[in-house]
Amino acid sequence: MSDQRREEIIEAARQLYEEQGLSRTSVQSITDRLGVTRTLFYHYFPDKDAVTSAVLDAYVADYIEALEYWNNERRPGNIEHALESVVKLLRLGVFENDAFRRSLASEENAALYLEFVNRVADRVASYMLETTVRDYGRLHTIKVDHVYETFYMLVLGIVGYVRHHPEAQDEVLKDLIAQTLHIVRGTEVPPERTGGEDAGI
Repeated sequence: MSDQRREEIIEAARQLYEEQGLSRTSVQSITDRLGVTRTLFYHYFPDKDAVTSAVLDAYVADYIEALEYWNNERRPGNIEHALESVVKLLRLGVFENDAFRRSLASEENAALYLEFVNRVADRVASYMLETTVRDYGRLHTIKVDHVYETFYMLVLGIVGYVRHHPEAQDEVLKDLIAQTLHIVRGTEVPPERTGGEDAGI
C-alpha cells in the first residue's frame, strides 16, 4: 500500500505540473489534489524537489518505454526507416509542449531542465548500448569509439539544437545522427552482412 500511495503522490504532482506548471504547484496543492495531509506527503518525500525528481524519473521511464517500442519495431538493415522513426521519437518524447516541460525550459528552472535532459541522455545511451548497438554489433562492424559517450552527447546535442531551432527539418536531424554514428544514408544494410564498409551503428 505504501508504494501505491507514493505513486499516487507522484502522479498527482505530475498532473498538476502539466496543468499549471512547476512554479504554481505547491506541496499543499498536491495534497489537496489527493485529499491527504501534508504529513503523509512528508512521510514519502522530504520536500517538493524530491517529488519533482520522482516526476522526472517517471517522464524518463515513459520515454524509455517508447524507445523500447521503437527498438522492437526496427526493420533490420533499413537505415532510413530507423532514422526517420527515431527523429519522430525525439520530437514527441522530449519536446512535448505541456506546461511542465515549458516550465522546465524557463530560466527559473534551468538547473532542473538540465537535470532532466541529462537523465534522458544517460538512460537513452545506456539503453542503446544494451540493446540496439549490441544487436547491431553481432552482425556488423561498429565504427564508433566510446559508444555510450557518443550517444549521450548526441542526445544532448539534438535536444539543445531543436530547443533553439524548433523549425529544424527532419532531414537535417537525420543527417546529424547519421554523421555522428558513421552511418551511410541511402543504403540498405542486409542483416546477414558482417561488417561491410557502409555499416555504421
